[in-house]
Amino acid sequence: LVAEIEKKITEAFEVFDRESNKTVDVREIGCIIRSLGCFPNEAEVQELLGKIEVEEPGGFVHLEKFLPVMTEVLLQRRFRPIPEDVILHAFEALDENKCGYITKEDLVKHLTGK
Repeated sequence: LVAEIEKKITEAFEVFDRESNKTVDVREIGCIIRSLGCFPNEAEVQELLGKIEVEEPGGFVHLEKFLPVMTEVLLQRRFRPIPEDVILHAFEALDENKCGYITKEDLVKHLTGK
């Protein structure tokens, strides 16, 4: 199980490893975590980064430092996605006309309050 999880993490990491040198920009970590089906908020991403040694000054994360931290996260099933019924309920609240979709204009209005 651990080997499968580590393979999945490595594959996700490599998508963002633009130079193929087992490092990614620290700003990509949230995207990598979310691509693995975990949905932490930004504070939780920063908390995870605190557990990972970030190479200074460039702000790069090495796979060997990321792998054990992320493996633990997946094994503990932390940061699970929001249940589908909760998302559907939120969508329905925004779909004021009950037409099954939200227009771009309505979405902008709801998100910006304008």
